[in-house]
Amino acid sequence: MNGIQHTATRKDVAREAGVSETIVSYVLNNNRPVSAEKRQRVLDAVRKLNYRPNAIARALKGKGNSHILFIADNIATEYFARLIQELNAIAYDRGYIVSLMETVNSEEFVSRILSRQVDGVVISSTALNDSYIQALIDSGLPTVLLMVRDYEALTGRFARIYTGIEEGIAAAVDYMLKENRQEIVYVDRVSANHHFSDLRDPRYRGFTQQMNKAGITPLYRNYITGCRNMDDLYAAVTEYVTELDADSFICRNDRIACTVLRAVRDSGRQVPRDVAVIGFDDSELARFSSPQLSSIRHDQKHIAAAILSQLEALIAGKSPKDKRYNTKLILRETT
Repeated sequence: MNGIQHTATRKDVAREAGVSETIVSYVLNNNRPVSAEKRQRVLDAVRKLNYRPNAIARALKGKGNSHILFIADNIATEYFARLIQELNAIAYDRGYIVSLMETVNSEEFVSRILSRQVDGVVISSTALNDSYIQALIDSGLPTVLLMVRDYEALTGRFARIYTGIEEGIAAAVDYMLKENRQEIVYVDRVSANHHFSDLRDPRYRGFTQQMNKAGITPLYRNYITGCRNMDDLYAAVTEYVTELDADSFICRNDRIACTVLRAVRDSGRQVPRDVAVIGFDDSELARFSSPQLSSIRHDQKHIAAAILSQLEALIAGKSPKDKRYNTKLILRETT
């Protein structure tokens, strides 16, 4: 990534000081005893390499306020607002400030993040290119990934949190099958930039694999994808209901599910007698739509706690284990 200025990493500091990365972490976080001679070597290397001045301040003066940056594709959604609220509730009292930033796929975006010298980054993005995420990891910036897609190519030290997306979709498929629904359809994202899902996406994969486990090979008629806007989606759902006899829809999120619900009802079908609909995220839309929308709920409180604990482990120079959480299928009037 030629356009990104090299930022000194913890490994660079350790090499310059002639110590391990663990010792560097102990000095910068001031949380373990280190000999005066080694401490001075680390601090000299930090100054020489201009390594993260905010970390220097914590090493010399004790830990003050720290900055966590949360990167997401669409920061206007209720899901992220609630997750940030949960994270703020526990982070603020422990000296952290949390900010939210929308994904931008560019080298300049990465450079700006590094220049702000944040203390940790949380990424929940299907759009951010792996090479940009790798650049953040390579810089030594503590990085936590919410596993909204697979990141097979990434290397180095970072943390993963699995939020139960794949299992939630699988539970929705099982419910539809138990209700003897014959034509189950997964409804993918709407994207003006042609950013659609494949098997690397846990929602898409959860649907496909669970259908296969049930002995049903999903065909083109089991997916609605490729819609550029909500009007395209409305037209596609209308066609699936009137011409393909679709009797159930499992949707990527609640906003999409509400559009599906409107198209189904405008087609003259009864919900849930003729067609069942399940959304995802259990937002206010689900609770206040008419009829009330069945949806899949994240365990946001525990996910937020895991984000902070993973970041603190990374800041301390550790390699935290993956965290896994469950979602819950909330049944309401559309099923």
